[in-house]
Amino acid sequence: MSEFDIAREVDGSKGRYVLRHPQGSAELTFSIASPQLVIADHTEVDDALRGTGAGRALVERLVADARAEGVKIVPLCPFVNAQRRRNPDWADEFQT
Repeated sequence: MSEFDIAREVDGSKGRYVLRHPQGSAELTFSIASPQLVIADHTEVDDALRGTGAGRALVERLVADARAEGVKIVPLCPFVNAQRRRNPDWADEFQT
């Protein structure tokens, strides 16, 4: 996967993946539409972490969790959608 430590936090129907690093942080937020469907809303990466793979690592974790839990992802976030297009092997995890 990646060398980044990523935590998943869920509060009701909202959640986020948080990556903390000595140089900064990044997060990918999502909404839980149903037990089988999450909507990836937004990805934000601190400037110091841009180009390090931090954003991709967040999406990889989202996809890995979706696979493990049998959940589909709606890629509302443009960054998540771009990563989906770059990784055709993830197609089964997305609902477009």
